[in-house]
Amino acid sequence: MPEHSSEDLSESSTGVTVKPVVNAIRILRFLTASGSPARAADIARELAINPSTCFNTLRTLVAEEMLDFDPLSKTYTTGLGLAKLVEQLVTQGQRLEIVRPLMQEFAAAHHVTVTLWRRMGNDRIVLVSSETSPGDLRIDMAIGQRLPLLMGASGRLFTARLGLDEERLRAVFDKVRWARSLGYEEYRRQVADASTNGWSVDDGYFSAGILAVAAPVNDRAGAIAYAVSAVTFRGQHGDAEIGKLGQSLCRTAAKVGNILF
Repeated sequence: MPEHSSEDLSESSTGVTVKPVVNAIRILRFLTASGSPARAADIARELAINPSTCFNTLRTLVAEEMLDFDPLSKTYTTGLGLAKLVEQLVTQGQRLEIVRPLMQEFAAAHHVTVTLWRRMGNDRIVLVSSETSPGDLRIDMAIGQRLPLLMGASGRLFTARLGLDEERLRAVFDKVRWARSLGYEEYRRQVADASTNGWSVDDGYFSAGILAVAAPVNDRAGAIAYAVSAVTFRGQHGDAEIGKLGQSLCRTAAKVGNILF
């Protein structure tokens, strides 16, 4: 395993930070905020970065098209690659706004809260959108909330596509805290049911008293990128109703995928 000096890695409240990455982000923020060209020496002095380190970071950012370099003035400005990256993020946000009416329609029709979860890395899902049913007792969930990848109805969908071997999956499962007692074999059965049905259920394991049904939102390559979930109180739906809810949610998830991708 490679060693890192204290100059490369530092501890923060959220874990380990990598100094070169932090320096690159600070440089991008500085040039974006200033809006004017700047020389390497000025950037290094302003940000208190070692001049040699700053120069190498700038060269890397230019190579990745995040920055542009003017050889005549020897100055750096934000590049086309950064603009394209920002444009993609804005476009994704705009698409999420277009998805909201679909979620609102489903929430009103089925008297549920509808949530949209996005996979973040290999171990987390994050809530990116939530719509409640008007006039009903509401279940509010905070945007930006993060959960372990395996958790909730959405987690069972992602788990089915992870391709983890049994040892790794069991190790990840054992770290999750469930609101109701849930054995590993029973969880595996629920994941298998999700694969067969095309939708999944969490019956109070994520949160006591809450039932969630989820359907996958696939990208153009057929990989699951999001999961849309219908959240309601336990005991209000029988098995047949839950099945119909799951099937209806799958149709909505397909429409969401057509918008996002």
